[in-house]
Amino acid sequence: MPALMVVGCTSNAGKSLLVTALCGWLAQQGYRVAPFKGQNMALNAYVTADGGEMGYAQAVQAWAAGIEPTTAMNPILLKPQGDRTSQVIIRGRVAGVTQAQDYYRDYFERGWRAITEALAELQSQYDYIVCEGAGSPAEINLKHRDLTNMRVAQYLQAKTILVGDINPGGVFAHIVGTLALLEPEERALIKGLVINKFRGQLSLLQPGLAWLEQKTGIPVLGVIPWLETHLPAEDSLSLLSPRKTSSELTIAVIQLPKISNFTDFDPLLFEPTVQVKYVKSEQDFGDPDAVILPGSKTTIADLQWLHQTGLAQKLIAYHQQGGWMLGVCGGMQMLGKTVQDPLGLEGKDVQAEGLNLLPIATVIAPHKITRQREVLSQYPVPGLTVKGYEIHQGSTHIAGHVQPLFTDPALGYVDTTGRVWGTYLHGIFENGAWRRTWLNQLRTRKGLPPLTTQVPDFSQQRQRLLQTLTETVAAYIPWAQLLKDSG
Repeated sequence: MPALMVVGCTSNAGKSLLVTALCGWLAQQGYRVAPFKGQNMALNAYVTADGGEMGYAQAVQAWAAGIEPTTAMNPILLKPQGDRTSQVIIRGRVAGVTQAQDYYRDYFERGWRAITEALAELQSQYDYIVCEGAGSPAEINLKHRDLTNMRVAQYLQAKTILVGDINPGGVFAHIVGTLALLEPEERALIKGLVINKFRGQLSLLQPGLAWLEQKTGIPVLGVIPWLETHLPAEDSLSLLSPRKTSSELTIAVIQLPKISNFTDFDPLLFEPTVQVKYVKSEQDFGDPDAVILPGSKTTIADLQWLHQTGLAQKLIAYHQQGGWMLGVCGGMQMLGKTVQDPLGLEGKDVQAEGLNLLPIATVIAPHKITRQREVLSQYPVPGLTVKGYEIHQGSTHIAGHVQPLFTDPALGYVDTTGRVWGTYLHGIFENGAWRRTWLNQLRTRKGLPPLTTQVPDFSQQRQRLLQTLTETVAAYIPWAQLLKDSG
């Protein structure tokens, strides 16, 4: 079956963007298309309908293709958790924890088998597979054990696009150097070059493009300008908030060292009256209208970081002064009295004192809960349908008086003041009516009129964004010509 692949000269070159746009374009042409990334290292995860865990970026690509995400689209997910260790997830389930130096010794053969089995599953269901590489395909010290780049391209004989990021400079050297380091059979699969993140006048770049085509013998498919796409990043190094000239509410998100699933807050980025600010130190805390403690892959280590940096004391003082707080997953656990890890599942530290702002206590347990959920709200407005998903290994117990947020009381709580909220539900803000209800609590305190709660869920807004992205990229890259030329 036809397979296409996108590899990049560097990390953050634009591979995810191109795969997303190409999946969307093929779907618009009437093809059944699926995204694929053999191995992904990320702390942003999504839970599929059958409870499997996969990279969030591949879920977004699946939505662009108009299909439901499955773990076959990302058969290996590595979730870093400190001390050069990662949790290994194969076909949606935890397979173990490994040190970086042991990973390929212990998981290479099993991982490649999972990749080929996933590809066979997708080949039986779709007309096209669009694959994404990772990092660079020309890391010569890693190529012999690379599960994600040209090994997959060769296995599928995929027509491959090489994309380079022009923004930091050196894109011509990056492209020529990458091609020079590929084996002849790998280089033969590169059917087109793309330059991404161009700021400037295209006519000034044309001589360089002509030289590049003559030097490499490979056509330059297109030049994509700098786009404010707001696609979810795969790691916290790429956190971007759209700039707003004015806002009525400021919400601070604590940027923990091992922050996970910060895609939870994408819906807030698109609220026109809300400014989202990521906070890494006490100095840039400011005076927010609410503070969110996000999820973490290493809850105890990140909780200790809060204490060490002075942010814990700042958060406690903020609460004492009447501030509002919401913790999601690991963030909720941090709001409690204690977090214990008696088996050392997250690291060497077995216990940490929480912020003691919610009367709960958590024990990290071996069994990982990953499942989609649909419940009704109990507080502050009963009866709202709320959807999301759980990803956690903590077992949380109530140690005082709280009010449940949902009909399943284990999914979230609010304290007696009504100002400290916690939930295990990722994707909570994607629920339009619930999000606006929560925001209206903040607006009322500030003397602002309430926003309408009759708004669609964020999934509809995301689909419009993906459609716009597809159409925008298609204006710069002639996908139809590429498919015609590549056969």
